[in-house]
Amino acid sequence: MEGLLTLQNAHLRMCVDPQGGSLLSLVSVQHQQAVLREGLGQRPDDCGMFPMLPLANRVVGNRFLLRGEQVVLPQHDADDTFFLHGDGWLKRWEVVTATQSGCLLQLRSWHPCGYDYTAQLCYQLEASSLHASLTLTHCGEQPMIYGCGFHPFFAFDKRSTAQFTASGFWPEGEQHLPQEWQRVIPPAADFMRAQYGEDSWLNVGYSGWSGRAVIQRDVMKVTILAQTPWLMLFRMSGEPFLCLEPQTHPVNAHHMPGQPGLQVLAQGERCHFAMQICVE
Repeated sequence: MEGLLTLQNAHLRMCVDPQGGSLLSLVSVQHQQAVLREGLGQRPDDCGMFPMLPLANRVVGNRFLLRGEQVVLPQHDADDTFFLHGDGWLKRWEVVTATQSGCLLQLRSWHPCGYDYTAQLCYQLEASSLHASLTLTHCGEQPMIYGCGFHPFFAFDKRSTAQFTASGFWPEGEQHLPQEWQRVIPPAADFMRAQYGEDSWLNVGYSGWSGRAVIQRDVMKVTILAQTPWLMLFRMSGEPFLCLEPQTHPVNAHHMPGQPGLQVLAQGERCHFAMQICVE
């Protein structure tokens, strides 16, 4: 495919697609195993990981209030109802720099609703870790509210377990939107102890995440690190992947008191988010 970047060091190899700013693959050279599922890039979500910006997931009614004014979000071809995961995963990014082991991509985006931003996306291999980061700069004259995250598809089969801590979760409701937060997490969604879980649909958000999750796959250990208390988990029956998605805010934070995790940016102000995927 045109413009793909294949980057590697002694430990990891990745393929970056400027279309969507996505990773088509991330492979452990040492283990000769895929860390992220390998995609072909034929659809926006047919990849190993993509960025979510200028918001993550969905917003009820595809609209919200900001300083007393209603903001109606745009729609796109990837979803019939919502501005799902924003637009960064659907647009083509400009390659600013590329080295043997890393790259910096840039995106300029504007929408009538008030989103008017420049984003920089960095993927860098450092020893046996992938460092991924997003920086958004608001360009509009009127302030706007921002959030972001990453949507990785980790290779995950019945030889695998996942483990992380959380204080509670939001079960999935209609239109894949969250129901009321619950402190008691049911066994199939409780990864306090390492488990494979159930080979069934699961699409839930967690609060009070410690910022660390571990996937063990045979002898390969994958650790996900991010400084946020919110983590999204998505899996599909019969599919050999598990999505653990660190994001700056819970799903539908735009309608929660205080809009937790979201940042209102004035012209020229920035927000930043980063995660690491460490392979042992």
